[in-house]
Amino acid sequence: MGTLRDLQYALQEKIEELRQRDALIDELELELDQKDELIQKLQNELDKYRSVIRPATQQVQGRSELQEHQRTKRQAISAEPANVQQLSHVTLPNVPKSAKSKELIKSAILDNDFMKNLEMSQIQEIVDCMYPVDYDKNSCIIKEGDVGSLVYVMEEGKVEVTKEGLKLCTMGPGKVFGELAILYNCTRTATVRSEFTQTTVINKMSLILILIKQRTFWIFPPTTYIHTSIHEHSLSLF
Repeated sequence: MGTLRDLQYALQEKIEELRQRDALIDELELELDQKDELIQKLQNELDKYRSVIRPATQQVQGRSELQEHQRTKRQAISAEPANVQQLSHVTLPNVPKSAKSKELIKSAILDNDFMKNLEMSQIQEIVDCMYPVDYDKNSCIIKEGDVGSLVYVMEEGKVEVTKEGLKLCTMGPGKVFGELAILYNCTRTATVRSEFTQTTVINKMSLILILIKQRTFWIFPPTTYIHTSIHEHSLSLF
C-alpha cells in the first residue's frame, strides 16, 4: 500500500488530467460553435442564391417562346442593337460627395459578390451618380416580394435583413444591398428595416444604362432578357 505522499501525488495527477480534459472540451466546444456559425452563414447565403435563381429561372422559362420569336431579330447578345448606340450618348448625373463617401461606396461595390467584377470605369460612374437617402428608425427600406427600383450602399447606421419573417443578418456601413432584384430582374428577395440609417442609392435605370453602354450587363447570367425592359421605363434618371 502506497504512502500518503504517493496517494497525494496520484491525486494531483488525476486532477491535472481532468483539468486538461476540461480545457480540451472547452476548446472543442468553441470550435463547434464556430462551425455552427459558419454553417448558418453558408445556409443564409444558399437561401439568398436560391431565392434569386428560382424566380429568375421561372421568368426565363416563361419567356422562352418570346425569346425564340426574337432570336432572328437579335442574332446574339453581342450583336450591337441600335438602342445601345443611342444610350451611349445619355449623360448620367454626377452628384457631389466627399472623398470619404466615394471611397466607401467604391469599397462596398468591390466587396460585393455580384458587382465586384465590373469594370473600374463602370464602378466610378456608379459612384458618381449615386445620391443620398436617409431613413428613420424602423423604416422599411425594402419589402420582400416588391419590385426593386434602387440599389443601396449603407454609409452610416445599421439594418436588419429578414426573409419570410426570419432574421438573416444585421448589416453595418460599407455594404451593398438591394442589388439582386435589379441585376436579376426579380422581385425583392428579403425585407430590410433600418435603425437610423444614411445610404446612397442608384436607381435601376441609371445602373442599367451604365452596364449596357459598355455591353457588360450580360455578365449576369439570368439577365439576358433585361435589356427589353429599357422600353418599359422612361429615361428619367432620378
